[in-house]
Amino acid sequence: MVAGSDTGHDLLADIEFVHEDDGRVTARHVEAGVASFGDTESEALRQLADALVSHFGDGEEISDPQAYLADRGIDVEIDDQRPAEYDTKTIPRTSSTDDDSQTITSALIAAVARGETDEDIDVFIDRHGLDGLAAAVEYAADYVEGTVNHRITARELDLSPLEAEIILQALEPVVTEYRIT
Repeated sequence: MVAGSDTGHDLLADIEFVHEDDGRVTARHVEAGVASFGDTESEALRQLADALVSHFGDGEEISDPQAYLADRGIDVEIDDQRPAEYDTKTIPRTSSTDDDSQTITSALIAAVARGETDEDIDVFIDRHGLDGLAAAVEYAADYVEGTVNHRITARELDLSPLEAEIILQALEPVVTEYRIT
């Protein structure tokens, strides 16, 4: 059974990460009081997303999940094959802390998900966190457009030129697919 709910919650607004003594990372949605864990921030965030769906998914039963998602701007083909592939339009969510905010885009979510199979992205997330990845996604879009190179990215993000080149190349397919401009 698939259930959905339009409760108006901004699920990405207040997520905190706790690095546990045993090496695991706990991702916690502060407002909802829901938490999950993983070996990395990206894995913990994926697990938290599943937990939040279970937590907030107490609405009406959805008879046609594909149509339900299409009505919300998510173009997805639902079948029994795993892993499922998703293609979304821009997700206008902003996560804010005391003095900083970050827009969470489809490209950022895709980059986090790609970290599961792309070691370069996974290592980058482990070293620089999701904020670092968000900034790198923005620079990767500029890199694809030809307005910056790896040296400018390295200087602006405080990376080595080699690390900048590696993450820009790893993110190039993501920003190309999601057309960030």
